[in-house]
Amino acid sequence: MNTLPTKDQIQKWIAENPGLTGKRDIAKAFGIKGDARIDLKRMLKELESEGAVEKTARRFRDPGALPPVSVLLVLPPDSNGDLFARPLEDTGEEGPEDTPKILIMPQKGDPALAAGMKILARLTAVGGQDYTYQARLIRALGSNPLKVLGVFRASAEGGRIVPIDKGVDKEWKVARDNTNGARDGELVEAEQVGPKRLGLPQARVTTRLGDPTGPRAFSLIAIHQHGIPDQFPDAVVAEADRAGPAPLGTREDLRLLPLITIDPVDARDRDDAVYAEPDTDPKNVGGHIIWVAIADVAHYVRPNSALDREARKRGNSTYFPDRVVPMLPDVLSGDMCSLHEHVDRACMAVQMRITAHGRKLDHRFTRGLMRSQGSLHYAQVQDAIDGRADEKTAPLLDPVLKPLYAAYAALKQAKNARQPLDLELPERKIVLSDDGKVTSVDFRDRFDAHKLIEEYMILANVAAAEELIRLKRPLLFRVHEEPSPQKLDSLREVAEASGFTLAKGQVLKTEHLNRLLAQAQGTEFDELMNISTLRSMTQAYYNAENFGHFGLALRNYAHFTSPIRRYSDLIVHRALIAGHAWGDDGLSAWDIENLDETAKLISDTERRSMMAERDTTDRYLAAFLADRVGSEFSGRISGVQRFGLFVKLDETGADGLVPIRSVGREFFHYDQDSQTLIGSDTGVVIGIGQRVLVRLAEASPLSGGLMLDLLNIEGKTLPSGRQGRPGRYQPRKPGPAAAKAEKIKRKVVRKRK
Repeated sequence: MNTLPTKDQIQKWIAENPGLTGKRDIAKAFGIKGDARIDLKRMLKELESEGAVEKTARRFRDPGALPPVSVLLVLPPDSNGDLFARPLEDTGEEGPEDTPKILIMPQKGDPALAAGMKILARLTAVGGQDYTYQARLIRALGSNPLKVLGVFRASAEGGRIVPIDKGVDKEWKVARDNTNGARDGELVEAEQVGPKRLGLPQARVTTRLGDPTGPRAFSLIAIHQHGIPDQFPDAVVAEADRAGPAPLGTREDLRLLPLITIDPVDARDRDDAVYAEPDTDPKNVGGHIIWVAIADVAHYVRPNSALDREARKRGNSTYFPDRVVPMLPDVLSGDMCSLHEHVDRACMAVQMRITAHGRKLDHRFTRGLMRSQGSLHYAQVQDAIDGRADEKTAPLLDPVLKPLYAAYAALKQAKNARQPLDLELPERKIVLSDDGKVTSVDFRDRFDAHKLIEEYMILANVAAAEELIRLKRPLLFRVHEEPSPQKLDSLREVAEASGFTLAKGQVLKTEHLNRLLAQAQGTEFDELMNISTLRSMTQAYYNAENFGHFGLALRNYAHFTSPIRRYSDLIVHRALIAGHAWGDDGLSAWDIENLDETAKLISDTERRSMMAERDTTDRYLAAFLADRVGSEFSGRISGVQRFGLFVKLDETGADGLVPIRSVGREFFHYDQDSQTLIGSDTGVVIGIGQRVLVRLAEASPLSGGLMLDLLNIEGKTLPSGRQGRPGRYQPRKPGPAAAKAEKIKRKVVRKRK
């Protein structure tokens, strides 16, 4: 049995440990476990009611003490030139003469402080002095320094920083005592110091990133080149820091509902939780009730707040192999909004009833308070279903996991009837070592657990769109239009060259494309047809008007399930709040008036993130292959242009370029319609999907580019043109492309001397 401390002991410990005053910290300090925690909670409440301690957020403290990190107002220097500050937080003291006296202890490299400035500082209580605390600066509020990423060039006076941003040619000057030990040629991150004035800006190196071609630099380069905001303004951070747990209030209490989260093993945030159970309604025999609960970000990010403006500007989180640039500060995205297990979290939830065949009968939205019963990952859940449950999933297997899979089986029937586009593209994962180097490029495992969550999220997104249409509330739809006729013709050419057919003369439906993919399944053209079909698709985007979602074969679709990382979902949440009168944090008049502009903005930021993520992946792959220049690789032609061939390497999925000058020894005519290169002398046809053997000629980690030499196609070397005119080379299954090549060849006249 645990021995409880006395109230005096607890009060003394809180005063002596201002940085560790959460209930969990106190329990750990006194060795309190199990049911004794209930008695500790009671004692803390009594101390709070007696005024002996004060509770702020989830921590307790001496009511006369300041928190270890506080916002201070800088006072004018005294006669000795020392700077003091006073807390902006109410300390409970009766008058100004009782306000704690705080001495600011400046450190080397700190910016100059002036009277009237607000600062965030770390406090240390001191005794035997004429002041109560010492303060060390964390950052000056309202004076966010400019930052730069560039290459450091050393000099006798210190050095200069040459920015890597495109279009920026102004260097930054670094004094000798602000170099942070940076070496010539290193990639560094720096911030501006001193006042703004004419001439070169003064900078202080804050982070040394080493070799600019090294892996730790790749994502930072992409962040800066694509203009992705990666620093939160002080006002945004301060606003997020004030966030606390949401009270139950008028919310529906869902804490007894055994919701769980299922995410990747390395998940940085947890947006969604799920639960399913059989429907006992005799009118819905074999049916299911599905719950999807989503983090209630709208509770914390209110319209036109500093957090809201910053989230809208970012549009979404951006994910790299080594880091994430979040849409919201970590205190929200990684804590208060994230649906961690066994803690109360505010949520927006939808209850949906489906038939035994997966058709949705009805839905009900609510604003609630939930408590996740487990934070699980995909492989862990799949192992449990496959008979390999661990100590965490075993208790959840029968009451939670099996009903989830039963409802998923019904949803699969509805999906098969609807026939959404069924692309199967291998997803590659870059595995990094502790020092940021690529150790391997693996294929991501894809389990039924992944597909289960996807179907649950799609169902909830449909319900959100339908609910807001019913309520006649403005919202942002997720729109995906059908392919253009030109792209369909190109896809048809690739299909026919591979021996498959895509019928003409009918209204295109996803089932037609699925039929094409089924023809290629299991053949050597499987991946080619999936990639070509994906490339024929238009880019999905957000719009205040509903044009449907072609790829999912859905008429009404909106994003509702990821408000931590997508601003579009936050707009949908606010629309639901306004439509159901759940609070004053719903869609504002400004939100509605600027909905079209918001749709365009976040569609653009989404594309920006995709490009930055792709560029970073290319750089990592180039760095991984840089030591293998001269090695041979097998691959498949993934693109054909006038200037050369793009080849996707089998081993890593990296894309490299074979320049046209190194392809054969003859002139090649480029046919845009069939996406082929046709030899003017031999008639050889080079097209998408052909197997090739290439040699890695060059790998540039800084640009992410790979240059390849073509060794053979389909196991045969290219003919050498007029010199000797060997027998006609025939690629595998040229189909109609060969006949078209002959026609074009007759039009090409080229004289050789």
